[in-house]
Amino acid sequence: MIKERVTLYDTTLRDGAQTTGVDFSLDDKRQIAAMLDELGIDYVEGGYPGANPLDTEFFAARPRMRARFSAFGMTRRQGRSVENDPGVAALLDSAADAVTFVAKSWDYQVKVALRSTEEDNLSGITQSVKAAVAKEKEAAVDCEHFFDGYKGNPQYALACANAAYEAGARWVVLCDTNGGTLPHEVERIVSAVTNVIPGAHIGVHCHDDTGQAVANSLAALRAGARQIQGTLNGLGERCGNANLTTIIPTLLLKEEFASRFETGVTREKLTHLTRISHALDELLNRAPNRHAPYVGASAFATKAGIHASAVLTDPRTYEHVAPETVGNQRRVLVSDQAGRSNILSELTRLGIRLDKDDPRLARLLDEVKEKEADGYAYEGADASFFLLAKRVLGEAPHFFDIERYSVAVDRRFARNGFEDRGAEAIVKINVHGQTRISAAEGNGPVNALDLALRKDLGAYQKFIDDVRLVDYRVRVFQGGTDAVTRVLVECADGVGNRWSTVGVSANVIDASFEALVDAINYKLLASGAQ
Repeated sequence: MIKERVTLYDTTLRDGAQTTGVDFSLDDKRQIAAMLDELGIDYVEGGYPGANPLDTEFFAARPRMRARFSAFGMTRRQGRSVENDPGVAALLDSAADAVTFVAKSWDYQVKVALRSTEEDNLSGITQSVKAAVAKEKEAAVDCEHFFDGYKGNPQYALACANAAYEAGARWVVLCDTNGGTLPHEVERIVSAVTNVIPGAHIGVHCHDDTGQAVANSLAALRAGARQIQGTLNGLGERCGNANLTTIIPTLLLKEEFASRFETGVTREKLTHLTRISHALDELLNRAPNRHAPYVGASAFATKAGIHASAVLTDPRTYEHVAPETVGNQRRVLVSDQAGRSNILSELTRLGIRLDKDDPRLARLLDEVKEKEADGYAYEGADASFFLLAKRVLGEAPHFFDIERYSVAVDRRFARNGFEDRGAEAIVKINVHGQTRISAAEGNGPVNALDLALRKDLGAYQKFIDDVRLVDYRVRVFQGGTDAVTRVLVECADGVGNRWSTVGVSANVIDASFEALVDAINYKLLASGAQ
């Protein structure tokens, strides 16, 4: 059977830029566009040429890519002709292959937001699309608020969509702008639209305000739409957009879709999905969502001992797809619920081979449970577990000793409040019998300690020069102000390796320092330092 083509349209660089706390640089945009093209996305929407200096510069030097490069902007403004609208001119004069016009398709929005008439809105859609086609640009119309508009006035919403199609738009994109439409409504409405416009010309753009943007996108596909819009990692304003990082593997790995449809993303390219997802978060200086479907660190993690045993016997018992198909990996977590299966599996994953009858295995399991009773958590700190296992097995090399450390927090007060704050740390380390004292200033006590610890390790310095702290999490484990505190830190190096360590203490600084020391020891061990 010949498979139907589903087109993937990414709007990370435009709609994703509206995410709270996300500000793309020009270099960020270029790197993300290259990643999207590498993955096999069909359309990469670059932003609004002419609307701001960043997007204008981005379009001025069009990125080289296989994907079609799309510009986004409004249809001609009320009271202007297409020829005299600078916004439309910027779109048509840009280096984009395609132009996506956004147009109201809800009569309420036409009156309230545009303060225009229904007739002028339809005329703006028609004239803008025809102008793009005349410029030999592929045109699309994003019918904003389409689903709300259809529920309020189906005749007018359909008239807007049909005006775009009859004017020559390649794609008529039905947008759930407020993100409040449910999957059964999407399927019903898209099905109705296919009676007016061929499904091969219908796209869907869903927002995630009810947590159903992925489900809505798939419902639209079942109903006949053949373009899906979304963003990497679900970036977007408010609750985000339909997450292409979830949609793509679903289309390729779930039989209902895989047997009927094909995309520009191949099975081989799919194996890079986890890396690309994490690379985007790295660019944005965000910690990846550990619980994200398919690509999260916990997506294929098993904690309970009975589940771990089953997974090791037959992964299909608790995995809906094989983790390697999306570039992820299976993890059997080590915790106070762990059994021998968990420990053996994690040791194997970390490269430590141990016979199931080795008496050291029981000692390690007991040690883990005692540690977790004290507040440690190894399920999110595989590097600390690796070091613990090496110590219990008698295979841990000794690199250095911490003789002492101190931290001072400095606040300098002015009349109208404190004008400056910072921290200074001093660490005294013994490396092969030689004492080394390092001091550093930082934004806070943990930052200062981190910098001082990594400042001078003598012969080992070359192994840690590229190490950096990328995530820091604190959890109160027990009690109130005298509580036991658990600190998890995540570090990375220059070649993209990441590892997590844990520290526990009633003193949050001490817990942090323990986790930092573990991070350095793990890096030295993993690098083959002697």
